[in-house]
Amino acid sequence: MKNGVVIVGAGHAGVQAAASLREDGYDGPVVLVSDENELPYHKPPLSKTFIKDGDARPQPLRGETFYTSSAIDFRPGIRIERIDAGRRLLDIAGGGTLAFDHLVMATGSRPRVLPLPGSDLSGVVSLRSLNDARQIRELSARSDEVVILGGGFIGLEIAATLKAAGRAVTVVEAADRLLGRAVAPVVAGHVRLRLEATGVRILTGTTIARLEGENGHVAAAITSTGERLPAHMVIVGVGAVPNVELAQEAGLAIANGIRVDHQMRSSAPQILAIGDAASYRHWFTGGDVRLESVQNATDQARLAARTISGHVDAYSAVPWFWSDIGDMKLQMVGLTAGGDSHVVLGDLPENKFSIYHFAGDRLLGIESVNRPGDHMLGRKMLGAGFSPRPETVALGPEGLKAALATFQQNGAARAAG
Repeated sequence: MKNGVVIVGAGHAGVQAAASLREDGYDGPVVLVSDENELPYHKPPLSKTFIKDGDARPQPLRGETFYTSSAIDFRPGIRIERIDAGRRLLDIAGGGTLAFDHLVMATGSRPRVLPLPGSDLSGVVSLRSLNDARQIRELSARSDEVVILGGGFIGLEIAATLKAAGRAVTVVEAADRLLGRAVAPVVAGHVRLRLEATGVRILTGTTIARLEGENGHVAAAITSTGERLPAHMVIVGVGAVPNVELAQEAGLAIANGIRVDHQMRSSAPQILAIGDAASYRHWFTGGDVRLESVQNATDQARLAARTISGHVDAYSAVPWFWSDIGDMKLQMVGLTAGGDSHVVLGDLPENKFSIYHFAGDRLLGIESVNRPGDHMLGRKMLGAGFSPRPETVALGPEGLKAALATFQQNGAARAAG
């Protein structure tokens, strides 16, 4: 443990990895490197309260004293230029090196670039970092009309936030519905109705041909059909790509992310990868995934720390996600791809319902709108390995709780012999 652990990336994954190493009793050096100059901060609030409140401050993941009191060498404003996996060295941009015994790649992801004529105009922005959020906040203060390209979670969260702040907002989505990769059509349709009721204009099945400017600043987005959408600001939210360049140049295996095993080790065992940048074979679905969520980042970080500390646990966390869009708290648990039927609990007109997704009789996951109890129960059920039948779901939360309790009691009795 002469050189200890170097963690590249100080988002949710990187900070949790550093904290978990100390919690697990790791006593070697821990260096946490960030290419930002900020104290590590929570990212989810950036698309909501931060961009609409001129007095809002970033919410730190940990207080400044945490790093010193935990003997974590936090180094902001440093960009790693190259990994020498064989020599276990990192080259720092501008000069210098960092040696490591273990390296944790928590490099995250970045907004996907949309190659449009006019995309280099002032006022065309994406949201990923605190500096991006500051720019959006400053621009929105003087932008009456905003066009958002992309109908995913980030785009819709920002749309709801800016509309509530009095802006005229248009969302343009190339697919035929919103949230196409994220939720079921019934949830996506509900979100669309609620947003449109607030005055957000939503164009699906629509692409942008170019952006037009005046005096170097964006003035309009022109659709492929020729419609001119006035815009003092254009926000691009068409997905993210993992930051794998350092790993790829170092010769690590890449497959829609840095490929890792169930202990978060890359193809070079002394190098681990976690969070948005890591891809792996998922224990629940059997398919290859790369998940962009705080839960996935922090759970993988905890496991990576255990791996470095000598444990051999396999990653088995139940995935869950959330999004706040206007008056809708969306909460998802499980991975629902491959589902062939569903059961609805609650009432769509009341803006409180859950969709239970099944493949045959197997529960894959639950999507909830303003029903947090269903979400928490779903996490317990999937975490316990319990899959209620569709007819049990139809009994409602109390019937599900009783069925889960029976399942757990029977499991305990079997374990007792």
